[in-house]
Amino acid sequence: MSRKMIAAFTATTGALALAAGVWHAQAQDQGPPPKNDYADKASWLCWPGRDDACAGDNTTTVVKASGETQVETWSANPEAPIDCFYVYPTVSNDPGVISDMEAGPEEKRVVEQQLSRFASQCRVYAPLYRQFTLTALRAMVTGTPMPGAAARANTGYEDVVDAWNYYLEHENNGRGVVLIGHSQGSGVLTQLIAKEIDGKPVQDKLVSALLIGTNLPVKKGETTGTFKSVPLCESKTQVGCAVAYVSFREDVPPPANSRFGVPREPDATMEAACVNPANLSDQPAEMHAYLASSGSLLGSSEEPGAWVKGGETVTTPFVSVPGLLTGQCVRKDGFHYLAVKTNADPSDPRTDEIAGDVVQNGVVAKDWGLHLIDVNLAMGDLVALVKSQGEAWMAKQGHQH
Repeated sequence: MSRKMIAAFTATTGALALAAGVWHAQAQDQGPPPKNDYADKASWLCWPGRDDACAGDNTTTVVKASGETQVETWSANPEAPIDCFYVYPTVSNDPGVISDMEAGPEEKRVVEQQLSRFASQCRVYAPLYRQFTLTALRAMVTGTPMPGAAARANTGYEDVVDAWNYYLEHENNGRGVVLIGHSQGSGVLTQLIAKEIDGKPVQDKLVSALLIGTNLPVKKGETTGTFKSVPLCESKTQVGCAVAYVSFREDVPPPANSRFGVPREPDATMEAACVNPANLSDQPAEMHAYLASSGSLLGSSEEPGAWVKGGETVTTPFVSVPGLLTGQCVRKDGFHYLAVKTNADPSDPRTDEIAGDVVQNGVVAKDWGLHLIDVNLAMGDLVALVKSQGEAWMAKQGHQH
């Protein structure tokens, strides 16, 4: 698939895959597919201590406003005291309605971008699951849905429930756990929390839930809604809470037709959650981004320009640009979203722009915002939040850290 097609259809799934959180279709024309064996480690995309996609290179070039660069190293912590359980977004290029259980390059690439850095703070678990594919979504968007599409829409969720239950029974051993998802993954985790965690004993294990690139409904002016006892996070040491946001450029807010930043089900009493992971408040804050040095989350149609004008080519997988990006949760025209400002300075040698827009037929799809890089924009902040909340959870349990 070309870079443009990947970008376009990844963005399309950003909205349609949100429906994974509310689809409850049951098979009518076929029985349920057989269960996956999550005791088989081949059913996991990432597993602690294994040489897999989550054991990749997170070395970063820090590009300062002056144009000066320095290399930042990184390492996983095999003794991390808490766990992270991650569900990836819609990435599968498999030909059927639901994906197979073989990790393709697209599944491996997304965990390199969105998950592996968390291994400095937690043991990372990422199950493979039979997600609703890009192929099926393309057919749906063009008005020719594939046979069995509705019947299989919930297969991925059921797989993740099975993986979660396996993890709890065989791996958790009383440890705190952070749930992390993006797009379809966040929709699946929203279902999981609402049905399997919220108000149940296992909720005590929840360090936090990072539900990124999804429209989590909450009551206006309040911190709960879809979740009854899992509020939005308001402190870096608060545990058992959720972070959710969708991102747009400050100067390109959601247009009227955007599916992001507003609950999917119309309700005048509800709004989409927006929690800025940089400061957990409505005030603007510098964002600690870790951006792909080339390409983007799934090979966006735009390539980043030179990080330093006239400077050397960056060769590390990631780039950090301190001071370049500021984020603030804003309410505008009925939308609630993370507005990302680029603090450009044409007089210095550092880049004044970041890639991340979705381009369809040569035109920026403004209704998708910065969905492709929702996670990358705040990766450093999210990792720091997992650290502080993990320490708070451990202290609450009476553990030393």
